[in-house]
Amino acid sequence: MMQQTFKAADAANRLLAWYDRHHRDLPWRVSPPMARDGVVADPYHVWLSEVMLQQTTVQAVKPYFHRFLSLWPKVTDLAAADTEEVMKAWAGLGYYARARNLKKCAEAVAGNHQGVFPDTEEGLKALPGIGDYTAAAVAAIAFNRQSAVLDGNVERVISRLHAIETPLPIAKPQMRALVAKMTPADRPGDFAQGMMDLGATICTPKRPACALCPFNDICTALKTADPETYPRKAARKDKPLRVGAAFVASCPEGAIYLRKRVETGLLGGMTEVPGTAWTARLDGETSVEAQPFAAGWEPCGTITHVFTHFELRLSVYRANVANRNKSGNGWWEPLASLEEQALPTVMKKAIAQAIPNAFRGKRAQAREPRNT
Repeated sequence: MMQQTFKAADAANRLLAWYDRHHRDLPWRVSPPMARDGVVADPYHVWLSEVMLQQTTVQAVKPYFHRFLSLWPKVTDLAAADTEEVMKAWAGLGYYARARNLKKCAEAVAGNHQGVFPDTEEGLKALPGIGDYTAAAVAAIAFNRQSAVLDGNVERVISRLHAIETPLPIAKPQMRALVAKMTPADRPGDFAQGMMDLGATICTPKRPACALCPFNDICTALKTADPETYPRKAARKDKPLRVGAAFVASCPEGAIYLRKRVETGLLGGMTEVPGTAWTARLDGETSVEAQPFAAGWEPCGTITHVFTHFELRLSVYRANVANRNKSGNGWWEPLASLEEQALPTVMKKAIAQAIPNAFRGKRAQAREPRNT
């Protein structure tokens, strides 16, 4: 087919027509048929899903989304919730700063806006934890604002459509401007969700189904290059390595000694087993001499966990402790309720290394993305 001249309005119409036929049915979404019946998106649902979906797959998010709504049906309910309970409900999704900001944002909406989300990008960005992307997504999807929504899926679609040679993240402003030009005044939310769905199901990172794409005759990358090579990305630097030790203490009654991390910093406010600081010094505290209290500690291997900015390697030790009287802010948690605690995946890995059958609880562990 002859290459057609690209027109933003034509591209938007194509995308919306494709979305009407092939949209994904998601629990937080108002589908086109529902919208035609007058159903509007709930800003709380849109905001909650968008925060959860950052660096996390749709399939991983679905059970968490349902769980949050069952526990806190309205934003005012979430605002009034105990922070520890919110962290427990979030455990396994990763990027735990999102959970802390989620609570702060809910409190701001409830306390400063009478439980009603602002309906503009500017008003939304004034809330804790809401940046450019989330503000644009909520404004477009929940409030029908003509906002340019740019997530990873949209970046991939727009970079291939225009064969953008500038690598990410430098190309983001250029991409946002092109998306803004395409976004229609009518149905901007459906357009945003359509671009996301196209990137997730057709314009995928590997082996895109170009034959099924509504843009296949106007896609510059398909005509001139290999679409898989877009978006261009700057060369990645090797992640620095940090090391430390984790100490898993169990008692004859079948409980594990846990404690709470400080509220600030990486994994702030989450639950952990005792351990050392994580250091870039390869001769750091990784031996049994760093034990938190005297016990018959035995080495049981190492675990590795990759965070956004570094790789962590923990030496894991285990001890059976008869005396359960330990000082500090720790407590003994029965194995039966271990999965109900706000344990980040790195701590679950450490516990599982020491006690392989520790997590046979109520729900399977969700795969956690790289964390900040």
